[in-house]
Amino acid sequence: MRSVVAITGASGALYGVRLLQELPGERILVMSETAKRIIPAETGYSVEQVEEMADAVYSDDDLAAPIASGSFRYDVLFVAPCTESSVAKFACGIADTLISRAVMCAIKEQRKTVLVVRETPKSAIMLENELKLARLGVVIMDANPAFYPQPKTVDDIVGFVIGRCLMQAGVEQDLFRAWGENPPE
Repeated sequence: MRSVVAITGASGALYGVRLLQELPGERILVMSETAKRIIPAETGYSVEQVEEMADAVYSDDDLAAPIASGSFRYDVLFVAPCTESSVAKFACGIADTLISRAVMCAIKEQRKTVLVVRETPKSAIMLENELKLARLGVVIMDANPAFYPQPKTVDDIVGFVIGRCLMQAGVEQDLFRAWGENPPE
């Protein structure tokens, strides 16, 4: 399996970090400049430590990177966390960074694309942008945890969202128990 993980500048950088830790196979990483400032503030990891979790790392201004081409093959692209500003770019077809170009390629090639959106409340503009992308087949996955698994820690809450992401990629997960499974004793 080959996955692309893009981390934008929304709060919730831990979602992107956790995806890098949990995804099997080859992991390709690109981070926005704002994400690089948020990562150490929110996660306790340095940018260099996060980069070491990936098999390949590209700069967000490198529009010649392989993931900027529709002919480069991968199984799934995650933008986690995904700012609403990024959602707006994607919905309007703006491809001025590697992250936005990679998403445009994923959409045109009909590849699995999952946006872990981290914003609340949402304006009508945000909802319309998300709807436009959803109609194109993009998965809009708000970073909303569930409480039926009875989370005890922030890591449990993040694990639920990442478990749902893994499920979208067709990856078996053990980060939370599914609805209807017996609770732990």
